[in-house]
Amino acid sequence: HGAAEPEETGTEALPRRTPAPAWLPTAKGEEGDFCLRSSDCAAGLCCARHFWSKICKPVLREGQVCTRHRRKGAHGLEIFQRCPCAEGLACRGQREQHGPADASRLHTCQR
Repeated sequence: HGAAEPEETGTEALPRRTPAPAWLPTAKGEEGDFCLRSSDCAAGLCCARHFWSKICKPVLREGQVCTRHRRKGAHGLEIFQRCPCAEGLACRGQREQHGPADASRLHTCQR
């Protein structure tokens, strides 16, 4: 018995290069497509949690509500994650003097 001999299992020998799984996207994902990371998504999209899976969602534009986390790691607790603000924008608190008491908790993407 040579150690280099394959065991016989009744199946064909696997090729040396296995093809990519069928679920793995060949092109960049569009909005609503399943993803594993933001690099799986097309330009202007990020990969964010939606319920218990992740999909490509649009990066936030100026004036859109964003999520700013006070504690590191809190982003992982959301079941509906938002993408970050687009390049050149920051997620900042609304400064409304005559607004409701919790208006200070509302954050939007701003220059």
